[in-house]
Amino acid sequence: MYLRQFVPESDFDTIRKWINDARTHAMWCANRFSFPLERSNFISVLDSHAATTGDTAFVAVADNGRVVGFFCYSLNRDTNEGMLKFVVVDPQQRGKGTAAEMLELAAEYAFDNTKAAVLHLNVFPENIRAVRCYEKAGFIERNTTPDAFAYGDEHWGRCNMVKYR
Repeated sequence: MYLRQFVPESDFDTIRKWINDARTHAMWCANRFSFPLERSNFISVLDSHAATTGDTAFVAVADNGRVVGFFCYSLNRDTNEGMLKFVVVDPQQRGKGTAAEMLELAAEYAFDNTKAAVLHLNVFPENIRAVRCYEKAGFIERNTTPDAFAYGDEHWGRCNMVKYR
């Protein structure tokens, strides 16, 4: 597996197929993108994040050339903390170590290329599968804000997880 920058013309149509229901979509992106995913909105949000926080969108590519994962990364130069956002893998790849491998490559990029002191991400604690995945990849809980996001009648917390070199 290797990482490369996201190319909308060739990658969007693959990624948009990975999230098919509104709740999973909200768990993934806190409704930052429209549902279902729509190309112009997706690109617009990515461009906005790039302009405001320096996010770069990446895809993970399997050895067979197939795109199997997506995330955004930025470095806060004031705190020297790298941040992952919008982490998702192809549902057909879940449970196969794909996310763990992608996260390890993302951590290597953050620590080696951008010299981040720490890497962090936010996850809804109610997204138990994602939390377990991040824990397996070496992330630990730094703090949790209860009731940070409302989805219908549900109220989800926001767990900030960190990984140190």
